[in-house]
Amino acid sequence: MTDTRTHGDMTVVVTGASGRTGRRVAEAARAAGLTVRAASRATGFDWRDPSTWADVLRGADAAYLAHPTDVGAPDAAGAVGALAREAAGLGVRRLVLLSARGEEQARPTEEALAGAGADWTVVRAAWFAQNFSEGPLVEELRQHGELVFPGGGVGEPFVDLRDVADVVVAALTSGDRYAGRVLEVSGPRLLTFGEAVAEIAGETGRALRYRAVSAREYGENLAGFGVPEEEAAFLVELFGAMLDGRNAHLSDGVQQVLGRPPRDFADFVRDGAAAGTWRAAPVS
Repeated sequence: MTDTRTHGDMTVVVTGASGRTGRRVAEAARAAGLTVRAASRATGFDWRDPSTWADVLRGADAAYLAHPTDVGAPDAAGAVGALAREAAGLGVRRLVLLSARGEEQARPTEEALAGAGADWTVVRAAWFAQNFSEGPLVEELRQHGELVFPGGGVGEPFVDLRDVADVVVAALTSGDRYAGRVLEVSGPRLLTFGEAVAEIAGETGRALRYRAVSAREYGENLAGFGVPEEEAAFLVELFGAMLDGRNAHLSDGVQQVLGRPPRDFADFVRDGAAAGTWRAAPVS
C-alpha cells in the first residue's frame, strides 16, 4: 500500500545525527520537509545501551541507521539487528541502512536489517569524498602535507556525502519504491588516492603528496597513534580487502534514484578549497 501522506507528516529518526553522514542526512531530510528526530549521545541515544532506544524510536515513521564504527565491525550485525527489531516492534515502518560497496563483512548486518520486520533499504556507498576533508586524513594533509594510506594505485569513484544523503532521503520518502532493495552509489569517475590528493594540491596551490603503504604498515601506524589493537586489526583486514580493486567501477544509484549525475570530486575539492579545508596548520 502506498503512503499518501506529505513529507511534513513524517518523522524520521537519524542515528549519528551529529556525525559525518548523519548530519547531512538530517539536513537533507529537513530540507525535504521531514520532521527530524536526532539520535546521538548528545540527545540521550547510545547504540551500546538498548535502554535508550525506545524513547527515540517511539512514534517515528522511519529511521536512518549508521553504525557508529563500521557496518562490517564484529558487533554491527547484532546491534543493527536488535535496533531494527525494536524499531519495527514500535511501529517504525521504514528503515534505511548505510552500508559499503564491496565490504563482505557488512553482509551479516544487511541481513539482520532485512530480517527485522520493517520495510528496508540498504544504501551501499563508495568511499566518501569527505574522508579527505573531515577526520584523520585531512589532519595529515594540513599538518604534514602528506597523506599516508594503503590505497595503492587502485581507482575509487569517490562519492559526495551530499549525494548519499539525498539518496537516503529519497529512499525514506518514496513509498514502496525502494523497499527491499540495495542501492549502490558512487561518484562519476575513478580516481586513485594519489590522483585525488593531486587534485586537492592543484586547487589549493599546496605541495601535497600521497604515499602508499601496505595495510599492515598502516595498521602499525594506527597502533602508534593509540588505536586499540583489535580495532587496528579490523581496519587492516578491511582496507586490505576493500582496496584490492574490487571497487574500481562506477555505480548508477545516484542517477537511478535522483535522476541526475552524481557530483564530481572536482566540485567537492573546489568547495573545500574555498572554505580553507586544506590550509596548512599553523606552526606551533
